[in-house]
Amino acid sequence: MHIKELIALINPLHVSNKKLDIELTGVHQNSRQVTKGSVFIAIRGTEVDGHMFLEDAIARGANVLICEESYYTDAKDVCVIEVENTRKILGVLAQEFAGNPAKDLTIVGITGTNGKTTVATLVYQVLTKLEKKASLLGTVSKRILDVELDSALTTSDPIELASDMKAMTKAGSEFLIMEVSSHALAQERVNGFDFSVAAFTNLSHDHLDYHSTVDEYAKAKKLLFDHLPSTSTAIVNIDDVRGHFMVNDTKAKKIEFSYKTDNNHILQNSAEGLTLIVDGVNIKSPLVGDFNAYNVAEAFLICKELGLNGSDIAKALQTCSGANGRMETVVVDGDNLPVVIVDYAHTPDALENVLSTLEKLKGKDSELICVFGAGGDRDPTKRPEMARVAAKFADQLFVTSDNPRFENPDVIIDDILKGFDHPDSVHSESDRKKAIEQAIKSAKSNDIVLIAGKGHEDYQDIRGTKHPFNDYEIAEAALQQKKEDH
Repeated sequence: MHIKELIALINPLHVSNKKLDIELTGVHQNSRQVTKGSVFIAIRGTEVDGHMFLEDAIARGANVLICEESYYTDAKDVCVIEVENTRKILGVLAQEFAGNPAKDLTIVGITGTNGKTTVATLVYQVLTKLEKKASLLGTVSKRILDVELDSALTTSDPIELASDMKAMTKAGSEFLIMEVSSHALAQERVNGFDFSVAAFTNLSHDHLDYHSTVDEYAKAKKLLFDHLPSTSTAIVNIDDVRGHFMVNDTKAKKIEFSYKTDNNHILQNSAEGLTLIVDGVNIKSPLVGDFNAYNVAEAFLICKELGLNGSDIAKALQTCSGANGRMETVVVDGDNLPVVIVDYAHTPDALENVLSTLEKLKGKDSELICVFGAGGDRDPTKRPEMARVAAKFADQLFVTSDNPRFENPDVIIDDILKGFDHPDSVHSESDRKKAIEQAIKSAKSNDIVLIAGKGHEDYQDIRGTKHPFNDYEIAEAALQQKKEDH
């Protein structure tokens, strides 16, 4: 790309040295990544202002600077472009330098306070099971087809997004399912491409340190739907009080979902999973809880909008486990086995949310068994609080190690035990693998076992070293052993 082509893409307020004839190699918002031929774009962040690094970008070889303020340089091989809003154009430039990969993808965006990760993962899993070439961008996982990569943010910056999309199209991906955070929408990180389908899960108090009020938070979420073209579809949960608000001004086709209509019902919500009617189609899912009934419904409706057959989607959902470590049921074929669930809950509030849900699902003669610990080098006051929450809902308790880091796990366990009125009735085992195995071995066929704290994590942090450790895999092996012993 040449400077003239670059200028034609944006609406500059002022351009200096516009006749400079240099082939531009890429766009960067981090001056440390700049090389000769680069475009450096100055973004005002919440903590750092990119305008502070204009000189550094020039020193590293940048030939174009894009900024929001007047800037002079006597460097003869540098063009300075002043614009009104650098964030607004970053996505467009990132896509252009990457070859506009978004145009070769059918993109689905999912926003909301809770459920984004589960809905996105379910849609990705359904597409994959039905032999569609799909990729995933989210909190827990970034996947290019079946290759998993590290995921640092729920929604990446526009340059990383464009780079990921380029890699996806190069790998043959046709669909991209992505979570869209309120921060990303407010910061215009998803500019430069269109969503084919956008979905809203729900909204509750969160991120108010950034958005100040719930209303501002809701307005940020609404931006996803405000910017949809008429060719898109907006799917919203209108059982949430903000559902209608999200699509008030959208140009897109609307699908407003509710379990209060004749076509949608929760037929069964038990520890074994869900049975639902969504848009007249019977769906079974291993996921549990009312909140997951909404997640499964939205995943189903998204897949239908992508052109998949309803009965095929329903069949695929029967074996879709959702996001790793988020109320994830450990699946082992066999009769007379307890229900075992892995969840990331590692705070008193999160533990209470999960346990209170499972407590409602257990049968009359069944018990709720909870395995949990607390992280080392973190707030020790929450440890007895977690004990009090666990004792309120669980019938049997196994206290164990989580990520002890540089603390002695036995000291952490002792801190937890102080929160129990009857600590002698609690099983304590610092070896987390043994604790999980003991809990599952002790469980009856109609019991529910919750393994809380680590969720999707595949390691245990001990004295600065991350040792391979996966709650799901250990629980799966323990269930398999229980099946063979019977």
